[in-house]
Amino acid sequence: MQTVHASRSLCSTVGIAACVALLAAPGLAADEPFLPLLINSSTIPANGDLNPYGVAFVPHGFPSGGTIAAGDVLVSNFNNSANIQGTGTTLVQLHLQGPVAPPGSAVAFFTSPLSGLSTALGVLRQGFVLVGSVPTTDGTFGTIGPGALQVIDRHGVVIHSWMDPVFLDGPWDLAIDDHDSEAHVFVSNVLNGTVSRLDITVTSGGVTLQKKTTIATGYTHVPNAAAVVLGPTGLAFDAGTDTLYVASTADNAIYAINDANHRSAAADKGALIFSDPHLRGPLALRFAPNGDLLTANGDAVDADVLHPSEIVEFTRWGTFVREYDVDSSQGGAFGIDAVLEGHNGFNFAAVDDVTNTLSVIHLPER
Repeated sequence: MQTVHASRSLCSTVGIAACVALLAAPGLAADEPFLPLLINSSTIPANGDLNPYGVAFVPHGFPSGGTIAAGDVLVSNFNNSANIQGTGTTLVQLHLQGPVAPPGSAVAFFTSPLSGLSTALGVLRQGFVLVGSVPTTDGTFGTIGPGALQVIDRHGVVIHSWMDPVFLDGPWDLAIDDHDSEAHVFVSNVLNGTVSRLDITVTSGGVTLQKKTTIATGYTHVPNAAAVVLGPTGLAFDAGTDTLYVASTADNAIYAINDANHRSAAADKGALIFSDPHLRGPLALRFAPNGDLLTANGDAVDADVLHPSEIVEFTRWGTFVREYDVDSSQGGAFGIDAVLEGHNGFNFAAVDDVTNTLSVIHLPER
């Protein structure tokens, strides 16, 4: 299989979409298109919310008849129009067959009664959206509230707001092991440095929380002037090995939790699998379509102006593969999502916190 090495200067010049296409699609045949299949759209809705955090594709099999549909992309906003952290209230949606949204016209699927919508964003195939809230009143750590995980139906109506000072203490990111009638929802808790597993049952009429378990503990969690708080963030679940991967921002490392679906208690933070100079405060974490892991550097740890806003690709056994820039400024990389099979031709999405935009891209097979 042919391999192409693209320079970082090229990535910085052409931006995320073109760079990803160049890195992921070497050796194109003469009759294949050269330009990447992509959409770039604003994440700013009419109320002016800023700082996009979480990104999630609405999966195949999602019920029809709602405000959102299979193939849509959802984005959670953490800041309000005054750019105060922990005060954003909107989930915006992009219809991949619809028009690109200029700033101020992103469609708000959901306006939350709780503020500070986090990277903890995911969609259940039976027709429900999960989103975390880590609120502040003035954008500082001193005013952080207890947080919650909201369950929203496909019409944008809240059906549950789950709160728990132990198992949902600042729900910062999540991953879902979805089996239609039941699911395991893994949640990283930024305020107490733990990872929880929520065991739920799902019907077309609702979601029931059956059990809550802390499955990992000991991740560094600290206040941070620029990011409000640093702690465990991105989660990626490998169903084949029952392993949950955790991006621990303040530890600047990626850990692996074995037997994630079956653990009944937390002993530690799992096995260290990747701690590398390419990491600079890893945030969101997802599997790429090729089986590698992707994490977004938030630049809150070991920041380097020559390596801004990067998404880093590495193998699940901890070998660095490559990196590319989301933005030429620092602090732009945050939420990412990827699917093994493209939704309407798209299988990768990333937000840029600097420009408040969403890029949705089709990554051809290597």
